[in-house]
Amino acid sequence: MSLLKSLGKEYTVAGEGFNRWLVPTSALMIHLCVGMGYGMSVFWLPMSKLVGVSQGLGKSLACPADMSFFAQLFTTECDWKVVMCSVVFGILFFMLGTTTAILGNWLEHAGPRKCGLASCCCFCFFFFMMAVATFTHQLWIAWLSAVVGGIGLGLGYITPVSTLIKWFPDRVGMATGMAVGGFGGGAMVGAPLAQKLIGFFQTPTSVGLWQAFAVMACCYTVMMLLGSFTMRVSAPGYKPAGYVPVNKGNMVDDGHGGLIEASAFNVNTSKAVRTPQFWCCWFMLFLNVAAGIGVLSMAFPLLQEVFAGNLIHMPGVPFDQLTDAQKGQVAMIAAGFTGLLSLFNIGGRVVWAALSDKLGRKTVYFIYSIVGAILYASIPTLASSLNLLMFLCAVCICISFYGGGFSTIPAYLADLFGTQFVGAIHGRLLTAWSAAGLLSPLLINIIRDVQLNAGVAKAQAYSVTLYIMACFLIVEFFFALAIRPVNSKYYMTEQEVKEAKAELEDKVLAAQASGVVPKATPTSAGTMIICWLIVGIPLLWGVYQTALQTIKMFS
Repeated sequence: MSLLKSLGKEYTVAGEGFNRWLVPTSALMIHLCVGMGYGMSVFWLPMSKLVGVSQGLGKSLACPADMSFFAQLFTTECDWKVVMCSVVFGILFFMLGTTTAILGNWLEHAGPRKCGLASCCCFCFFFFMMAVATFTHQLWIAWLSAVVGGIGLGLGYITPVSTLIKWFPDRVGMATGMAVGGFGGGAMVGAPLAQKLIGFFQTPTSVGLWQAFAVMACCYTVMMLLGSFTMRVSAPGYKPAGYVPVNKGNMVDDGHGGLIEASAFNVNTSKAVRTPQFWCCWFMLFLNVAAGIGVLSMAFPLLQEVFAGNLIHMPGVPFDQLTDAQKGQVAMIAAGFTGLLSLFNIGGRVVWAALSDKLGRKTVYFIYSIVGAILYASIPTLASSLNLLMFLCAVCICISFYGGGFSTIPAYLADLFGTQFVGAIHGRLLTAWSAAGLLSPLLINIIRDVQLNAGVAKAQAYSVTLYIMACFLIVEFFFALAIRPVNSKYYMTEQEVKEAKAELEDKVLAAQASGVVPKATPTSAGTMIICWLIVGIPLLWGVYQTALQTIKMFS
């Protein structure tokens, strides 16, 4: 049997005795790697110093003012600008949304092992090519490889989510929270790891960047392969032992005046995207992400420019009047603030998604929008009053809502459209993320520039933006309010559902008859412990590193 055939979905169906709590570890192995997409900004500054450092200058060597943009993509004589390096980030996340929209249906048919392997190949190829791009100083290689890396990012993002939903019908929100929380944790682990690797390899004439990319590529390859090949899918119709569906606020109208559990029906992808419910969810996610990215993109300069001297026991001294050394101290404190936001981003993904199992998906989106709007609108007042503690609490809670919006939406889609095609539907919905990621930072920068050009002080230049973010969340509330159960005319018929399940069941039986599928054995305690340690140790290390940065902010 060919290797490609053995990657098929029918060869990954778990047998009797398999412990479903092993699946989250496989999901985390993948998400902790692809989640480094969030942390790529750690590379931009070193990338902008490659030539200057190699020539012993210790800083960037600026290109001639008359050098064309195209020439800078190929030059080895001067350094790239930071903004040119950061284009890699935009390409990665644009391709994430594009990939999930196009290949979501393929995931449902191919299965998580094949999809995870494809993700590994694309994402790790990107890191290897980044090593080549920085070694040869060819920015065009970095940009092109980011297209492939974005495909890997998209496939790696949706692979575990769809699989976990089917394994945990009793805890759908918790399952998606664990997976998407791992994605948020990727940067928390990867960014400090990258910094330490760069520091280890750097010399007076080398930034140490290409070596760091190469080492991370090797680490990610091992981790993602392990996650892909340990991933298992549940048998058709799987339900956990003792699971009795009850109304937890996630039941839906059966079209005849009664309530049924979400998994009792399914809507295929092509019909789902034609429903008003899909587009309400799309705009909910778009607005939630636009507001969250608004805070994330301005958090670092906001804290520095608003609180300025107050952060280093120099009350009342504005940012522009600080010395370079004092600005460095403020920047270090702001870095701790960014780390704190990462923790709340991750925590929000896990906690709010798990709470949605108890409170209901619509209820938590009401919380995101109503409480979030109040907090966003209050941040300018808290900032102007220099109330640092209340300011930090408000911003951190807002970021937890941003993370929660990501992790709750797959569970909400499962409630609305069933679990059969939730991976593909979720993939289509993630185009909202790409759209918000492109538009929100652009809007924020335009508004800030207009404010500054009008003579507004830097410390007050963010207020209008925050009020606009609050308005986004008010609009999100009305989209959440508008969601109703999906009309039964969109449901797959019983015959269509049976045929879909029978197709997989027939493939599973054929695979078992071939003798290739190993005999099912109960999951051992040792396997569980080892797998959880593989993902738990990096996560704890990332939390520790983030905590160290955060402590500096308060010391």
